[in-house]
Amino acid sequence: MKQADIGLIGLAVMGENLVMNMERHGFTVAVFNRSTEKVTNFVEGRAKGKNIIGTYSLEELVASLSKPRKVMMMVKAGQPVDDFIEKLLPLLDKGDVIIDGGNSHYPDTMRRTAYVESHGMLYIGTGVSGGEEGALNGPSMMPGGSAAAWEIVKPILQAICAKVEDGSPCCDWVGENGAGHFVKMVHNGIEYGDMQLICEAYQFMRDYLGMSDDEMHDVFTEWNKGELDSYLIEITRDILAYKDTDGAPIVEKILDTAGQKGTGKWTAIAALDEGVPLTLIGEAVFSRCLSAMKEERVTASKELGGEIKKAPEGIDRAKMIENLRQALLASKIISYAQGYTLMRSAAKNYGWKLNYGGIALMWRGGCIIRSVFLGKIKEAYDKNPELSNLLLDPYFNEKIKSLVPAWREVVASAVTAGVPTPAFAAALTYFDGYRCERLPANLLQAQRDYFGAHTYERVDAPRGEFFHTNWTGHGGDTAASVYKA
Repeated sequence: MKQADIGLIGLAVMGENLVMNMERHGFTVAVFNRSTEKVTNFVEGRAKGKNIIGTYSLEELVASLSKPRKVMMMVKAGQPVDDFIEKLLPLLDKGDVIIDGGNSHYPDTMRRTAYVESHGMLYIGTGVSGGEEGALNGPSMMPGGSAAAWEIVKPILQAICAKVEDGSPCCDWVGENGAGHFVKMVHNGIEYGDMQLICEAYQFMRDYLGMSDDEMHDVFTEWNKGELDSYLIEITRDILAYKDTDGAPIVEKILDTAGQKGTGKWTAIAALDEGVPLTLIGEAVFSRCLSAMKEERVTASKELGGEIKKAPEGIDRAKMIENLRQALLASKIISYAQGYTLMRSAAKNYGWKLNYGGIALMWRGGCIIRSVFLGKIKEAYDKNPELSNLLLDPYFNEKIKSLVPAWREVVASAVTAGVPTPAFAAALTYFDGYRCERLPANLLQAQRDYFGAHTYERVDAPRGEFFHTNWTGHGGDTAASVYKA
């Protein structure tokens, strides 16, 4: 019997479609699932007649693979990944590769890479983005882990991933240990931000401008032809046009409570750990938390008055919609700027040599945040790999400055009318804070020194020299110089 090029564990939606994708690109795939009836259903159904080998134990799976063996796990993040690693290690030989294609938390991937390498095997933790359609037709893939494993898995991963216009694969080596899953985590954080911004634009049009779903569909159709051309704008266009069996828009019948799997939360936590202001993505995560408080919000709308003021009579709706487009574009730039700043900080902290232009390329096709916008980010980092913030690139510098008046108009109108726009507002306040030469943190440092003797630096002294003032006259001269709270 012909041996398989790769084995895959986990025949849920993503796993099954990745197998079909691999087989279509000429690879023979062995499959295993903990619930073995899924294996039977798959090989006798969708996979029938294809170069796909069903196996009913891990021993059988490993035995069916050509060397060096490559086993990819598409299982739930957390303990199941560790459990399968423990079961696989005794069955594999030195130089074999275990691949985790789930949304694992990057510290887990760092730990697992070291653990698997200590047994003589190699480990890859790769982000896979694109959902069901991407898995089948070409996802964006972000591999990291054991550097020696990359050349072994590269032919398969680059064959099955999405490609951009010039044929470049949306998959390349990200970096050692947890780098791949870190970049996928930031990707998902940006995805949270993009989705929240689109939702705020939708509510602004629906509740403030009083637009119908069909009218909003037309707006998103136009937006998808220009600078905002992206997968998420595209699917929003389609969603707004989709009708229920009674002819009414189905989106208006969906309960307004959103869930999350954790990657957005992890991104926000990582930003806090790194000391990076990831304000927009943080607000996107908190907006989902607020949406989950449905019953409380219903009560509060009655007790606190939840009405949203309509736009004034005679407002130039077309101009307001254009302002909204510009505000969405400006906020989107901020989201990526913050996400890239976080990746730069983590790369420095963990010793990763991230290719920032290459990451933008990996996100150009296949993934949920794919957009034409990413081409400009790639150009920015190709020109200056050491770029500290996307806003300092000449293109983005000029672009965002041109969008500011419309952006302010939208946020001001939303605040006045009572339309919640936390992501739009967070993006704008970050922009204002980042470009402000003198923030009020001098007063904050004075407060900290007053109550806790935490010291401060002075504008008339060299950086790194710290001072303490006896503010009350009876506090003494002792300073908490080593305490940074």
